[in-house]
Amino acid sequence: MLIKTYGSAVHGVEAMTITIEVNWLTTGKDPMIVGLPDNAVKESLQRIESTFKSNGYNVPRTKVVVNLAPADIKKSGTAFDLPIALGILGASEQIQNSEAMANYVIMGELSLDGEIRSIKGALPIAIQARKEGFRGLIVPKANAKEAGMVNSLHVYGINHINDVIDFFEKDETGLEQVIVNTREEFSTHNMILKLILPM
Repeated sequence: MLIKTYGSAVHGVEAMTITIEVNWLTTGKDPMIVGLPDNAVKESLQRIESTFKSNGYNVPRTKVVVNLAPADIKKSGTAFDLPIALGILGASEQIQNSEAMANYVIMGELSLDGEIRSIKGALPIAIQARKEGFRGLIVPKANAKEAGMVNSLHVYGINHINDVIDFFEKDETGLEQVIVNTREEFSTHNMILKLILPM
């Protein structure tokens, strides 16, 4: 089964949406990531396998092909762990409502037990996701406030892979949207600067 999820590659202050295509084949046995991944992206397969085993999911024993498109843009870092993992679960039909994942940009580094670690570039990722008309953005909880500065985009922060799996299996419910009052944040920031800096 072919599943598409979406992530983002950050270059400086700009982000580019990356389509993550995952296909579970009935022949072969070695998983493969193509589309100019660096070593950190290739190593995601080991983190994903550990996460699956720690949380009761099966690692497909026939060939899984992951394509990161566009293929001519180098993909780097560990933030693609989560969308790749969700794509594999969807392609192997281990989660319900997996087609809804295509409405979101999803980013996060996986620990070996499924905890979600922070990423870099949440703000430009959020700006690009809104520009391209995605319904929402799912990022590590540590990055949710930064991404939540972008209005007209549903931003959700998660701590564990099971949080996002439950979200999709429960028809996109169960996660609290992060809403940041930018005026209040700006006012608080200015007040702190006045207290710290001499007049």
